[in-house]
Amino acid sequence: MNPPRRRRTVLALLSVLAAPALAQSPRPKPAPLPEVHVYKSPTCGCCNDWISHLEANGFKVNATNVPDSRHYRARFGMPAKLGSCHTALVGGYVVEGHVPAREIKRLLRERPSALGLSVPGMPVGSPGMDGPEYKGVVDPYDVLLVQPDGSARVYASYDAAPRR
Repeated sequence: MNPPRRRRTVLALLSVLAAPALAQSPRPKPAPLPEVHVYKSPTCGCCNDWISHLEANGFKVNATNVPDSRHYRARFGMPAKLGSCHTALVGGYVVEGHVPAREIKRLLRERPSALGLSVPGMPVGSPGMDGPEYKGVVDPYDVLLVQPDGSARVYASYDAAPRR
């Protein structure tokens, strides 16, 4: 066998042998999501449902029952007008209310210079406010990106069709 032909044969053989190993090489695992620490009322069912939503979307949650989450909201700098029934910390951000896990993941991926996210009030159809007791009612709502000075802009909008 002449040298160029031998080289082509060896290269072809190596590519055939290497193909299965390359096809089965493990993909890099995504970085684990940071733990979410939630401050909530011990009797609030929608807070527990929101926590279940986060866990179903890959977050580990550490919940602390408190008599009133307003203290924590103020302590972390979230304006009272953007308040809801629970306050959370995740990855250096404050998360107020029924923010979908998808938007928290986006926040952690994009890492904007911000205080955090808020879904003010308790809109029906948002995660945790979407159980069977609401009989399929879904209100439109906005997820707000809150700046350190308390100003906010729309980060994501959810219409009357539930999205998860």
